[in-house]
Amino acid sequence: MADKLPVHQFNSPRKRSRPLLRSPLFSLVAVALTLGLFNVKYNWQSNTTANLPINVAEILQRCSLLDAEPGPPADFHTRTESDRFQLGTPPTLIKNATIWTGRVSGHETTIGDLLLDKGLIKDVGDIPQDVLDAYGERLVVVDAAGAWVSPGIVDMHSHLGVDSSPALDGASDTNSLKGLVLPWLRSLDGLNTHDDAYRLSISGGVTTSVILPGSADAIGGQAFVIKLRPTSERSPSSMLLEPPYSLNNSEVEHLSRPRWRQMKHACGENPSTVPHSYTIWFADINSRSYDKARKIKDSQDRYCAKAQSNQWEGLSDFPEDLQWEALVDVLRGRVKVHNHCYEATDLDGLVRISNEFKFPIAAFHHAHETYLVPDLVKKAYGPTPAVALFATNARYKREAYRGSEFAPRILAENGIKVIMKSDHPVLNSRHLIYEAQQAHYYGLPDNLGLASVTSTPASVIGLDHRIGYIEKDIVIWDSHPLALGATPKQVYIDGIAQIAKPFFVNKPKPFQTPPKTPKFDKEAKLALLYDGLPPLEPSTSDSNVVLFTNVTSIYLREGSEIRVAFATHAGDNAGSVIVEHGHITCAGDCSHISVGPDVLHVDLEGGSITPGLVTFGSPLGLAEIDGEPSTQDGAIIDPLSGKVPSIAGGDGALIRAVDGLQFAGRDTLLAYRAGVTKAIVAPASGGLLSGLSTAFSTGAAHKLTPGAVVRDITALHVAVDDSSISISTQIATLRRLLLGEGGGELGERFVEVAQGMLPLVVRVHSADVMASLIKLKKETEDLTGANIRLTFSGANEAHLLAKEIGEANIGVILTSPRPFPGTWKSRRILPGPPLTERSAISVLHAQGVTVGLGVEEQWDARNLRFTIGWAAIEAHGQLSKSEALALGSVNLEKLLGLEANGSDFIATKGGDFWSYEGKVAAVISANKEKVELF
Repeated sequence: MADKLPVHQFNSPRKRSRPLLRSPLFSLVAVALTLGLFNVKYNWQSNTTANLPINVAEILQRCSLLDAEPGPPADFHTRTESDRFQLGTPPTLIKNATIWTGRVSGHETTIGDLLLDKGLIKDVGDIPQDVLDAYGERLVVVDAAGAWVSPGIVDMHSHLGVDSSPALDGASDTNSLKGLVLPWLRSLDGLNTHDDAYRLSISGGVTTSVILPGSADAIGGQAFVIKLRPTSERSPSSMLLEPPYSLNNSEVEHLSRPRWRQMKHACGENPSTVPHSYTIWFADINSRSYDKARKIKDSQDRYCAKAQSNQWEGLSDFPEDLQWEALVDVLRGRVKVHNHCYEATDLDGLVRISNEFKFPIAAFHHAHETYLVPDLVKKAYGPTPAVALFATNARYKREAYRGSEFAPRILAENGIKVIMKSDHPVLNSRHLIYEAQQAHYYGLPDNLGLASVTSTPASVIGLDHRIGYIEKDIVIWDSHPLALGATPKQVYIDGIAQIAKPFFVNKPKPFQTPPKTPKFDKEAKLALLYDGLPPLEPSTSDSNVVLFTNVTSIYLREGSEIRVAFATHAGDNAGSVIVEHGHITCAGDCSHISVGPDVLHVDLEGGSITPGLVTFGSPLGLAEIDGEPSTQDGAIIDPLSGKVPSIAGGDGALIRAVDGLQFAGRDTLLAYRAGVTKAIVAPASGGLLSGLSTAFSTGAAHKLTPGAVVRDITALHVAVDDSSISISTQIATLRRLLLGEGGGELGERFVEVAQGMLPLVVRVHSADVMASLIKLKKETEDLTGANIRLTFSGANEAHLLAKEIGEANIGVILTSPRPFPGTWKSRRILPGPPLTERSAISVLHAQGVTVGLGVEEQWDARNLRFTIGWAAIEAHGQLSKSEALALGSVNLEKLLGLEANGSDFIATKGGDFWSYEGKVAAVISANKEKVELF
């Protein structure tokens, strides 16, 4: 077949045919060459001074295809076998499926069957029985039982395999710091085939990834598209999907259309961090680089013009430069340029350069301000670039500060293609579908939401003839892909089932349709009106009495637990809630209570009332922009790593987070608007000792506001395994401190810990370190006779010691509820369905461990309610809704020293608290004695 890879075969050796010699394209080229050689011979005979090159045929071939448009061969869609077919793969019939094809702008859905054979989808819909009978007993039949089937997910921005997991110095190949312009570098040359994340990403439905170089350089190098499945050859090259023919110096190159190439550019802060480089230089750097490439291109064009007119006098070798050939191809329109670019100022510079040198930009990546300047994006040379985005990940550096959750919908409304991406391992690409779900929640239409991770990226990278539609790779889902917690039942890559023993449950009917998401029209308009920084503060009810009606569920606190106070069932009347001065005075059936004329009526349209959530694990409240030190409280001096000044207390000093609190930050207020009413934060530290955490209200304007600081001191925090100091040294230090050998306030607080008066929270991931800490706890308790209130935070490997942790009465806060093997000490994860039947949450819960859910980064605090809902879904009935709510509220309060503190309540409108149908409409605050509305 003309589309076969020239070297890497996925089937057994066979006698090679010569289809190219019989193809129409070869015949045309042969005729052209014959005529050309006749003319050359005639001119040579009339001009004896000309020297005819010995490789004249090759030169003319090359010149004739210099500006050929990349794409599949003419006979591509008539092939009967994929070039990636693996011999021995059985034909498979998936019957009774609900198939989202990706076609008709993402609106086409087919009910029927799919036939997979020879690495291709042979038929879709109602497949004739005689076709199936021809396979006999070889046919594997899978009954989808009505399940959704989609194309495999395409991640258009990934560093999988070059920024490897677990992160180790010997497998870090994302960036080169050898220069700012490096178009000759290739991500393929650093691709690690042993990355632990391949299997995880496949289990989330990801079948294809674009492996980009990093963004430390203005032009970082060439990207490659890979299929994630393991191959029998086990090489990086065998994972490539349609690589350039020239990669293997194939003789096919000049007898076929070229294949698309991919390249990474970057602007803004990331390349600016390279020594001796500044943002203002990048336009000049890019211009000089492209000017060099243009000169080479022009010399090639002049050379070919002479060769094609038989002017051989003075022509030597074809003009080219290996270092710059990829940029020359950019100017010839044969490269998909992926540009990491955030702000309007940098976007404008790249748009100008694309027009000056006349090359198209395939996509702007990250691109947090593109929604503010859609007309600027459209001014780029050639087709309008697509925009590849995060859903809610923003504000982590200055150029991302104006990022908006409404960017996908706004860009789509302006006719710009929207792509959701992972930037793996920044976000775990396993959960790329979650990015599409969030984009849909905030207003991106469902057809475009699913397309944003399938057909749209496939089209943008020039491979939609292979992927992105129901063509080759597919995913069978346990629910609609845009439903919260959607999980693959099976993933097929090249017709091969990828999950050996998938674990799943059949989810009920409400999960089988796209969520009916809330309206955010007003919020989206405000984002534009305020240039990306709309006001986030709530409004306050003018009435002291608020009546919430049409409530379907009510959850109230009862001590350190949450109970269901009211829930409707089929045919039941909805309930109501009366709030007076911020206190709930009636919940459920309040029809017997009369309210005055000044009451404010709020229809929740089938919504719910639940306790407010608590966030922990990120620097929320101590840092506004991670990349800007001036916006942060800063890191403490760890006494194991450096000398603490005596004026600060020396080795006995203990820092209190309450002293560095910042209020009304954007991530803080966004969390408040999403139902997170309290946050607990500890001082930042890169060593063993962190300090004393504090609890504060996320809705407070400043520290002196009544109730802003919920509790000055909640727990003492340390971290074991994050420091450069040995683990054994850190544990030896903790032993001394627990046995009363510390000085100053540090010693005093550890005495409180040893006596069970103050909780001790240890950030730790490794099960081996946890085992040492469990022994240390017992050792100390045997000496003191008191019960230490110990909690493990982070705790990626806690499931390995679930029984022992439960017996030791230790709590666990999972700050990565969807675990990822990011480091060596956190690599032994329990991934959960479909790879394992149980999740870490359910395993720990079953052993009686008090479990809380945290976050790692402050932007993610707003998503806690979805994390809770996802955990409940993944537990497959082992967690009630009350127990799931406790994971993000009362359990955290108990573990972090905030018991019996009372609670704010959250009112959601249109759906319950943990689903994509509900929208937070109000906070009921007893402390403020009022109801705040959104």
